[in-house]
Amino acid sequence: MVYVRQEKLPNLKEYKYSGIDHSLLSRYVLKPFYTNFVIECFPMWMAPNLITLSGFSFIILNILTLLWYTPTLDQDCPRWVYFSWAIGLFLYQTFDAVDGSQARRTHQSGPLGELFDHGVDALNTSLEVLVFAASQNFGMGWKTVLTLFGSLLTFYVQTWDEYHTKTLTLGIVSGPVEGIVILTLVYAFTGVMGGGSFWQQSMLRTVGIPQFAFIPDLIYDMPFTEWWMVQGGAVLVLNTVQSSLNVIKARRARGDKSRGALLGLVPFFTTWTLIPAYLYLNPDILHNHLVPFVVFAGLVNAYSVGQMITAHLVKLDFPYYNILVVPLAYGVFDSLGPFLQSHIGIGWPSALGDGGYQVAYMFSMLGMAIGVYGSFVVDVIVTICDYLDIWCLTIKHPWNEEEEAKKAK
Repeated sequence: MVYVRQEKLPNLKEYKYSGIDHSLLSRYVLKPFYTNFVIECFPMWMAPNLITLSGFSFIILNILTLLWYTPTLDQDCPRWVYFSWAIGLFLYQTFDAVDGSQARRTHQSGPLGELFDHGVDALNTSLEVLVFAASQNFGMGWKTVLTLFGSLLTFYVQTWDEYHTKTLTLGIVSGPVEGIVILTLVYAFTGVMGGGSFWQQSMLRTVGIPQFAFIPDLIYDMPFTEWWMVQGGAVLVLNTVQSSLNVIKARRARGDKSRGALLGLVPFFTTWTLIPAYLYLNPDILHNHLVPFVVFAGLVNAYSVGQMITAHLVKLDFPYYNILVVPLAYGVFDSLGPFLQSHIGIGWPSALGDGGYQVAYMFSMLGMAIGVYGSFVVDVIVTICDYLDIWCLTIKHPWNEEEEAKKAK
C-alpha cells in the first residue's frame, strides 16, 4: 500500500519544525542539563534517529522485566525492578530530548526526525501504561483500561493540535515533561516502599491527615491509586480543552471553520466506544489477556497518530479512517449477539464464542496491527529517505563546514 503519493513529496522541503514549550521544569532544569552536559556524551557520527531508537530500547527492557516478574500487573516485584523502571524511563526521556539537539549540531534536522520521534513516543505511550499499572498493582481490570484511555487521548489530542496549528505546544504541565518525571519518581518511590501494594492503602490516612467530620468515609478511604485517577482526569480535561482552544483559534485566524477540525476527535472516541464494549462483552480478555490487548490498542492509536504526522509533513487531508478499527468492530458485533439474546431475547449466535477462539481472535487483531503499522512505518520512512537522499539510522551526508562555505560563495 502507498501511504504518500509522489506528487506530495515536494512538500517535505517546505517543512519547518515549530514548537513551544511552556514548561518551567524544562526551561530551567532539563534543557540546561541536556544541552550543557548530556549532548556531549554522543559522538558527532551518531544519527539523531539512532539516539531515539536507543532510548526506546530501555522501555523494551522495562517491559521484559515486567513480563517476567509481574505479568498479571498485580504482584510486588523485587525493589531493584522498580528502580530499573525509573532509570529506564529517565534514560528514555533523556535520549528522546537530546535527539533534537543532535540533529541541530550535526545539521540533520528534517521531517523524518519528527516522524520517527513521534512514532517512538506513540509506541511508548501504551507500553508505559503497562509499567505504571504494574507499579500500582492495578492488575488486569478497568483501572488499567482507564489509564490507557487517558494516556492515548493525551497523545492523540496533542498530535491533532499540532496538525491544525502547525506547532507542537507543550503546556506548563505536560506528559512528555512533567508526566514522565512524575512517573520516574513514582517508580523509584515504589522501590523504596517495597512494592506496588503500598499504593493500595488510603492516601489521607497514610500521610497522617485525621478524618475530620466533613470528610466522608468514601473519600478518606480512597487509596493512592484512585487519587491518581482523579489527578490524571483533571489534567486530561485541562489539556484537551486547551488543545481544542488552540485549534479553534488557529483555524479562525486562517478563516477556516473550527467544526471541521473538531471532527478529528471523532475517530478516537469511536475507537474508544468499541474498546470498552469489546472488553465488557469479553471479560476473559479483560481479566486474563489484557496485556496483549493493551499493546493492540496502543498500535491502533499509534497508526492514527502516524497518519496525522505524515499528513502534517506532506500536507495531506486529515486522516479520519483507521483500518485497524474494522476487526475490533467485528469483535464487538460478534460478541453483542449472545449478550442481547440473553438480556432481551433477540440476538444472533457468535462465531467466536467466549473461549479459546475469542482469545485467538484477539491475538489475530494484534498480529494484524503489528503488520499494518509495521508496513506503514517502513513504507513512509523508505519513501522519505529516498526522496530526501538520506538514511534513517545513519548519517549519509556528514556536515562539512568548509564545503558548505564554498557552496555558499
